[in-house]
Parts: sequence; C-alpha cells; structure tokens
Amino acid sequence: MIDLTKQKILVTGGAGFLGSFVVKKLLARGVSPKNITIPRSKKMDLRQWPNCLKAVKNQDLVIHLAGNVGGIGYNRNNSGTLFYENLMMGIQLMEAARQASVKKFVAIGTVCAYPKFTPIPFKESDLWIGYPEETNAPYGLAKKILLVQAQAYRQQYGFNAVYLLPVNLYGPGDNFDEARSHVIPALIRKFCEAKKNNQKKVEIWGTGGASREFLYVEDAAEAIVLAAEKYDKAEPVNIGAGREIKIRDLVKLISKLTSYQGRIIWDKTKPDGQPRRMLDTALAKKEFSFEAKTDFEEGVKKTIRWYVQHPL
Repeated sequence: MIDLTKQKILVTGGAGFLGSFVVKKLLARGVSPKNITIPRSKKMDLRQWPNCLKAVKNQDLVIHLAGNVGGIGYNRNNSGTLFYENLMMGIQLMEAARQASVKKFVAIGTVCAYPKFTPIPFKESDLWIGYPEETNAPYGLAKKILLVQAQAYRQQYGFNAVYLLPVNLYGPGDNFDEARSHVIPALIRKFCEAKKNNQKKVEIWGTGGASREFLYVEDAAEAIVLAAEKYDKAEPVNIGAGREIKIRDLVKLISKLTSYQGRIIWDKTKPDGQPRRMLDTALAKKEFSFEAKTDFEEGVKKTIRWYVQHPL
C-alpha cells in the first residue's frame, strides 16, 4: 500500500470532469496541494513527446485521466482523431514515466474497449473475446493498447502500471456540450431546454432498447484513488455500479426529474450503440474494497441541479 501523502502526484486531466473529483479525493486524504501537478493541455500538449518527459519529471505517481472523448455522434465523426490522440498521449506518457523511474502509473481505460457482444455482466477476462462496438472502436482500442503496454512493461521492466476500466460516468461538472456530451448530460440538456422553450416534443436517438450502466463521478474518483493506494497487479479491474438501466427508462426518469410534460419521439434511424453494458464489479471489491455508494436517481438529481445552476 502506498502512502499518498508522501508522493509527488501527476494527475493528467486533473482540471477536467473526473480529474477534479480525483484531486479533491487526494486532498481529502491529506495530500498537500504542492505535491499535486495538473498539466494544462494549452501549455503542455501530451501528444508531444517532449511535454510527456517534462510532465513526469520528479513525479512518484502518475494518474492518467487526460483524453479526447465524446458521445456516439462525436466518436463517429472524429474516429481518426480520437484513435491517434488517445493512443499517443497514453503510450508516450507511460514510456516517459518508465524512463523517469516513476513508482506507479494508473492508466484509465474505458468500457468501450469491451467487445460488442460481451456476455452480461462484463468480466475482465472477456476483454479480448471480440471486436468493440463499431462507433466506439477507435477510441476503445486506443485506450485498450495501454493495457497491453502496462502488462508488457510490468513483465519486461518490473514497471508498476495498473489499468482500470470505468463505465460511463455522470455527475456535476460533466460536459453538456451538444456535440460532445454523453447520454445523461445530453438528455438533461435536451429536456431542460425543451421545458424552457415549451417544446411539444423531444426527439431521442435510437429505439431506447439498449441498456447502460452509469457510475456517479465521485464514486469513480474514489475507486481510482483506492486503486492508486492499494492495487499493484497486472490484471485490469472494472470500475462500475453493477446495475444497468434501459435508455427508455433513463429518458422517462430525466423527463420526470426535469418536469417535462411533452411527447417523446424515438428516431429509430439513429444507432443505439452497444446493445447492453454492465460490468462485473467483484474484482474491485475484492482487491481494493470499492463499492459504488451513490443512489442513481439521487445522482441524476444532483447533476440536473448543477446544470440548472451552470447554464451554458
């Protein structure tokens, strides 16, 4: 177990949605603010090798959260960019960390790395049984390569790199941008705007038949910090809530919580994405005692409240 209060910690993406919660968790554990480094993408572009070398200098622990990510539409329209940027950031940063003798590297993968038709619940051992869902494959595979790198570096160099696989996150501070948001922030924005503008109907992509698992961002941050403290093995670990919800039920919940009274129209010409997603979360509980704490409806309420208080 690592005593985080005695480490110099680099948190890439530390000013972002998930990263800001990870930083809060580190501070709550007594880590001094002067021991936490958050590189900003404008000044330190991690797609560039010299910046990766600079970022890891004199660091003990790297938590790599930076990435280029979006929802189905964004992923489909930017597949090459997403593949290249996420791959280059990750592999260069891990190699720079190895060269700098960083003690531990926590790599954050994605549920999009799982094969399209993985049996439910997704087990870590199923990660390589097929190809990911097509719209998410370039992003998912770029992140999955970091697992290969982490395991290879552990085998050849004894480098302590661990790999976590979180599900879709949601919560206050999420990205509500129309082009890049994931399903929960996209729906919250859609219903809030429809209510404000007295729209008689709201159109939603797909059939509503797909299911997803969602994890409140603060729970995800806790899991990452626990793994940074306690987990030192080669096997990837799922980070999730261990429950799924159909998109149509999610839509009903958000329309209810935003008090929207109009009609919901399903555009069945648009993709559903992966048919089902839900993680087996037993390994995270066993290895570093992580269990999601936040009730789903309560988490969605908090997210709506935040969005209403921070209009775009």
